[in-house]
Amino acid sequence: MHMSTIFLTGTDTEVGKTHVATLLLKAVSDQDIRCAGYKPIAAGAELQAEGLRNEDALGLQTAGNIHIPYELINPYCFAPAIAPHLAAEQAAVTISETKLLDAHDRIAAMADWVLVEGAGGWRVPIGPDRDMADFVSDQGWPVVLVVGMRLGCLNHALLSAESIARQSRLLGWVANCLPPEQPMLMDNIKTLRQRMPAPLLGVFPEGSQTPENLEMLTLIEV
Repeated sequence: MHMSTIFLTGTDTEVGKTHVATLLLKAVSDQDIRCAGYKPIAAGAELQAEGLRNEDALGLQTAGNIHIPYELINPYCFAPAIAPHLAAEQAAVTISETKLLDAHDRIAAMADWVLVEGAGGWRVPIGPDRDMADFVSDQGWPVVLVVGMRLGCLNHALLSAESIARQSRLLGWVANCLPPEQPMLMDNIKTLRQRMPAPLLGVFPEGSQTPENLEMLTLIEV
């Protein structure tokens, strides 16, 4: 098994990236593959005894099968749930891409498979003139897009896929079914299957703990 890294992004915030990420990590872990999640930047955290902690990053830490310190899994953690570059400005912090990559490399040295979860959507700014998309593209990580199946998802999905494909390799997309269920859910999924420039890797039914028809080997063997 060779080491690989996959970047997971979403069509928007609150579309279920962490839900999908944790289920993927558990599925990979079940195959006895050393795996870990990585949340480079998180905005929206609560102060605990150990310091600021983000719920999504904690979920990734638990879902992996390697013990990795929180500070490595989530090197930049900000309290307000706002755009990361604005949260960094408020905290008088400059997000260092060198620090982001160093944390990833340290995790990757311990794992065969690393799942990197973005913050918000693909083009979320992380500095005055840099997006998370720029950082991911520089690393050459293949991308999986989580499409939150709700009103507006067709436009969001197609625009996101178009943008990802310009900078990186879009490995595929997954449909995460959100409540309330879309009246034309299956028709929307069919439309996206016809129009998206990459394959549908799986469907996550609402509240599911296991994805349907997920091509796990496609994700793992990059």
